Amino acid sequence: MRALAAAGFDTVAAARRVERCEELAREVGGRAVALDVTDAASVAAMAAQVGDVDVVVHSAGGAFGSDTVENGDPEGWKAMYDVNVVGVLRVHQALLAGVRRGGNGHVVVLGSIAGFEVYPGGGGYTAVKHGVNALCRTLRQELLGEPVRVTEIAPGMVETEFSVVRLGSAEAAGKVYQGLTPLTAEDVADVIAFAVTRPAHVDLDKVVLRPIAQADAAHVHRVPPGA
Repeated sequence: MRALAAAGFDTVAAARRVERCEELAREVGGRAVALDVTDAASVAAMAAQVGDVDVVVHSAGGAFGSDTVENGDPEGWKAMYDVNVVGVLRVHQALLAGVRRGGNGHVVVLGSIAGFEVYPGGGGYTAVKHGVNALCRTLRQELLGEPVRVTEIAPGMVETEFSVVRLGSAEAAGKVYQGLTPLTAEDVADVIAFAVTRPAHVDLDKVVLRPIAQADAAHVHRVPPGA
């Protein structure tokens, strides 16, 4: 939201934890709206409050657990699919008409390198992010010829609350980033702002960004403690 506001956009932050959105909105002069992408009524209420928009950034997502496929929890897999894939569907359907009306729309979906890579213990998450990747590619074809761009942002390791939720503790999450400098939320936001401020004829279909220490999901260079 900060990066888009700095780029001159009137911004709206929408999430379940609306108090955080309100704090951010006060900081940048935007608006805050409650939104649960897994609830159709919440999505409809958000759309009614927001009205027409030019740019939609689908940033809701999450991973639950890191079990093998053999030990995976079907309910957790369904929950991930509901947030990561069906959540995009609900919000897209609710806002697309307004995006079209502006004549220079942009749909940005926050995916992951997990959308085109796999790794042990990531079967559920990589499956849903592959779904996000397929959804973005499909949207690009379905909206071809219309004044609506579609961009998938696919980050690698980003230090946010994501790993805390997935692994269950700050201690476990901290180990994910030991010995390297991960991306930050600000790094990702800068890329989103860059994508949506390109000329109207330029569509960045997919942008992949990783820390310099990460080659892919399975290959990371870590500096030993004290080195």
